[in-house]
Amino acid sequence: MKILRALILVCILSAVSYAADSWTADPLDKRRALPNDSAPPERTTPIHTLTPLTTNEGVIRRVRLSGDVKAAALTFDMCELDTTTTGCDMDVVNFLRENRIPATLFMGGKWMRTHSRRVKQIMTDPIFELANHNWSHGNSALLSREGLEAQILWTQAEYELLREEAGAYDAPESMTLFRLPYGRNSEAALKTIAELGLRVIQWDVAAEAGDNSRPERARKSARRVAAMTRPGSILLFHANLVPKGTVNLLREVVRILDGEGYVFVKVSELLSMGEAETVRDGYFSRPKDNYPLDKKFGVDGTGRRTRFTGK
Repeated sequence: MKILRALILVCILSAVSYAADSWTADPLDKRRALPNDSAPPERTTPIHTLTPLTTNEGVIRRVRLSGDVKAAALTFDMCELDTTTTGCDMDVVNFLRENRIPATLFMGGKWMRTHSRRVKQIMTDPIFELANHNWSHGNSALLSREGLEAQILWTQAEYELLREEAGAYDAPESMTLFRLPYGRNSEAALKTIAELGLRVIQWDVAAEAGDNSRPERARKSARRVAAMTRPGSILLFHANLVPKGTVNLLREVVRILDGEGYVFVKVSELLSMGEAETVRDGYFSRPKDNYPLDKKFGVDGTGRRTRFTGK
């Protein structure tokens, strides 16, 4: 068994070396293809710290734009729990790159380490904006203050480490935006996040609703998404191969919205174009629709049976 595991590891490392400079999807991008590692990052405290926000504005769902501006932000969550690994949807990444569509990618720190070669590639393309999505998808409404701080700061530190390794010094030295796993928060969590200098970005359009692998399903879903989109909308997708068929849905959504005269911008750009619309309690499509998730993924959303404290 030890010999078999060693051979598998050699094959993985060889494949990583071979595919290091390629943007093409390969077997290592698949879900659970890479070993799970729940250890802390090499550096748990970021070198660069953000200035605390003077205003705790709450959870930003969209931006109110003035005039006839038709802009929207495409956002993608890329995350995994402490207990498993997920994939990297290079079909989504490459669709955005090939069409030069700006997007904001909310990455979990543990996911960033699992897919470090991809993160280092992505950092080099200026159409992408990277943002914080907690270390291992910890539920901000359930984590202790020390647990939430660790989830956030470990992710900030992992970003710095990969930026250094990639030599991607044109990328910002820190991530400044944060997305709530499960869309969940508490007033105490909002206070902590603001003190750490991050703005909380939700969405007003949850794009994915099941498997969009079949073209006809993707077209139907895209019509629903386009009908919900308004100028200043923030759209939620995933790029970790959970759920399936996201690239099919994305192509159709972009086609429809482009035909309606929309332009796509990063979240930070959208925020500069108008007034943020906020709520105090995050949700998917209606208030409290995410509360049932509190008991589904471990005691605090990380998949663990014991509390995540960062120790």
